[in-house]
Amino acid sequence: MPASPEPAAPPFIIGVDIGGTKCAVAKSTRDGQILAHETFPTESMARTVALILEAVERLQPGGDPLFGVACGSPQDSARGIIQAPPNLPGWVDVPIIDHLTGRFGGQGWLMNDANACALAEWFFGAGVGTRHMIYLTFGTGLGGGLILNGRLYAGACDNAGEVGHFRLAEDGPVGVGKAGSFEGFCSGGGIAQRARDWARARAAGADDRPVTAREVAAAADQGDPGAIAIFTETGRRLGQGLALIIDMLNPEMIVLGSIYVRCRHLLEQPMMEVLRREALGPSLAACRIVPAALGENLGICSAIAVARYHLGNLPPASA
Repeated sequence: MPASPEPAAPPFIIGVDIGGTKCAVAKSTRDGQILAHETFPTESMARTVALILEAVERLQPGGDPLFGVACGSPQDSARGIIQAPPNLPGWVDVPIIDHLTGRFGGQGWLMNDANACALAEWFFGAGVGTRHMIYLTFGTGLGGGLILNGRLYAGACDNAGEVGHFRLAEDGPVGVGKAGSFEGFCSGGGIAQRARDWARARAAGADDRPVTAREVAAAADQGDPGAIAIFTETGRRLGQGLALIIDMLNPEMIVLGSIYVRCRHLLEQPMMEVLRREALGPSLAACRIVPAALGENLGICSAIAVARYHLGNLPPASA
């Protein structure tokens, strides 16, 4: 009797995270177990697409791979086209999913990075087990992803979660082209804007180079009163913005990335003082505010989570 043929291996997930300074490509099982990954600097559009395809080839995607791609907006996620994100100059109308499936077969999905990161923290990180979770990037800018009733809520044109556009004051630092916005107050770019006068005074006018949020945080940790004041104001504005989210969406968890992960000790007290004053008491009591958990793995996990989500492979608590 002839031997039975070996069963075909299930399709692998290939996650592709495209950032302004670096990219990552990872291979995982359908349940999200990472088997291998590569990272490399982002270069020109044509060169970076070539590097992505070469990395996928080396990872041996097998037959009918499942691609998840995370990248900044704007994009046409339904058609898998990247449409000129600000952090990717020259990436105009790039059909990234067609590039991947045309070379390797299978199917793929594109998602904006904030939504993808929300899925990653929900699948693998701080939000595991929740059904109502909000993720805020809180990095160079302030974007968000909404997990509501155990599903990602993307909105009518994939713009749900853009809380950085909230106006918190009539005037103030500029974020998303809007003075006094949530992003203007609560982002690396906004902190740098508000730190200019502090930096000039600290250098006695001798140094007019741009200052970074990391530098301000380091000075605050060393007891510099001006730097502490900047982070105290950031914490207060963070509480103001989160109160709007809590009152409107009543989440059980808000996960804060990047700057909050590093600077929670500077931000949490002023944030909570404002939240206790501004947010509805029962809604605030029902919501935990926590730092993101995935760290350097966030980009890889976000791209893998895009494919898992589209496959309907949801966390158990969300089924």
